[in-house]
Amino acid sequence: MLYEIVIWIDADACPVREECYKVALRHKVPVKVVSNSFLRVLDHPLIERIIVSDGFDAADDFIAENCGSGSVVITADILLADRILKAGAMGLSPKGDPWTDDNIGAAIATRAIMADLRAGALGENIGGPKPFTHADRSKFLQSLHNMIERLKRA
Repeated sequence: MLYEIVIWIDADACPVREECYKVALRHKVPVKVVSNSFLRVLDHPLIERIIVSDGFDAADDFIAENCGSGSVVITADILLADRILKAGAMGLSPKGDPWTDDNIGAAIATRAIMADLRAGALGENIGGPKPFTHADRSKFLQSLHNMIERLKRA
């Protein structure tokens, strides 16, 4: 079965767009950058900017409805990651961690626990994610490259 490999970026808060472009151009793979508002993207025939409405989860809905086998979706959104896995796509967090059927359930549960903790904190700062590092960028580049190579061999 032949399918087109496509990188989808949940772009509104994505810190690794430039890294996606770098890998995509090396592999000659199209990129679809989906956001709720105008974002500057690399001017290249393989890069497509898609602006959706500013409705709640509009970008997530667009990606989930249009990705599938052959797609790699870059997102930090755990609920979107769950949806794209169910659509047959591969998922990757901006820190280079793959979203898989084996880890998505635990990620959803952890997300729910953290939401409950934040709701009960009554204004206290309980912390947030660790800062994004150079090592995270490097891990992301390698993980995306490996996913594209795996899809090419499939």
